[in-house]
Amino acid sequence: MIETLKVNPINQAVMEEVGMSWHTDSDGTPYVTNEIVNVTEAEVDAYYQAANELYNMYVEAGQHVIDNELFFDLDIPFNLVNQIKRSWDKGDLHLYGRFDFAGGIDGLPIKLIEFNADTPTSLFETAIVQWALLKANHMDEDSQFNHIYQALSQNFRRLITGEEDPDTFPEFYNYQNILFSSINGSSEDERTTRFLQQMAQDAGFQTDFAYMQDVAFSEEEGFFNQDNTRFDYWFKLYPWEEIALQTDGITGILDDISRQDLGIVLNPAYTLLFQSKGMMKVLHDLFPDSPYLLETRREPLQGKKQVCKTMFGREGANTTILDAAGNALKTVGGSYGNYNKVYQAFAEYPKDAEGRSYQAGVFFAWEGCGLGFRRGGDVLDNMSKFVSHRIV
Repeated sequence: MIETLKVNPINQAVMEEVGMSWHTDSDGTPYVTNEIVNVTEAEVDAYYQAANELYNMYVEAGQHVIDNELFFDLDIPFNLVNQIKRSWDKGDLHLYGRFDFAGGIDGLPIKLIEFNADTPTSLFETAIVQWALLKANHMDEDSQFNHIYQALSQNFRRLITGEEDPDTFPEFYNYQNILFSSINGSSEDERTTRFLQQMAQDAGFQTDFAYMQDVAFSEEEGFFNQDNTRFDYWFKLYPWEEIALQTDGITGILDDISRQDLGIVLNPAYTLLFQSKGMMKVLHDLFPDSPYLLETRREPLQGKKQVCKTMFGREGANTTILDAAGNALKTVGGSYGNYNKVYQAFAEYPKDAEGRSYQAGVFFAWEGCGLGFRRGGDVLDNMSKFVSHRIV
């Protein structure tokens, strides 16, 4: 059973000042809890190793999908296949992602639930808010697995150098620029995007922000903001699978931009392979003995408690937990029912005295770089709470 430490919450006015306006859920309860999960150095090291090993496995699995043309098996839209192949072959940098794990604490083994590789959320609260919670309670703010800011800043530099130690080439950065975009009306997405923009600026890039609808695209020149300034990179906090559904021709224009090397999209198109939950079947096929992987198939598992998920979907939507006989124990609705399904063996989450589940989220930027927890029911949905941690 998990034991958490009660602490004084961060004042909501302070959260507003730093731009975190999504601090309260729709039911009026705080999104960021006034609790801290205690973790050991050994548990942190295990999360770090799991993220690093799994990322290498994803890279191998991605090559397998491309070599064997398994895009249909992953529900990849046909109009993105060329961009996926091209971004993969060119080695476009995967800026960041987030692994979701069951286990890792309370004696439970670490098991991969999914990889949010394209548009992961909870970045700002993991990197900044949980650090501030320790500081506000006069604890050692360095007692966390949390070097997200440094890791992402280094990854921005690697866009230019491709070097493991990009600081050896500092003069290149200020000759490149990045346009950052999110949809209008989502304060969380915008704050996350502007947070990434700040990291890019600190890394030495010229940057600007524009809402998605205000970005201009040219198949002959690339990406532009409202002032008609051209940009070398475009970061979009908007899912690739949603871009594929647009009817305004944007997918074809982005394909032309990519083909002519007129600009690079972040995260690159191949991260949609990693984002697809169908990739977890590929991983299990390739690495059946991995301690991190749960059996995953495109048809129901026989005689096992399992979770049915759609290939794409967020915050637990369109998820069903089934018992060993195939009976539904819990179902969460959603808007992703048009995607194909995968069936993943059930994994136990650590629970507290009230029976609430804790899911670990480990951010990856070149390596594992930060840990945070979500607390909720058997399915972690959009009413789940963010829980900080400290190393004891």
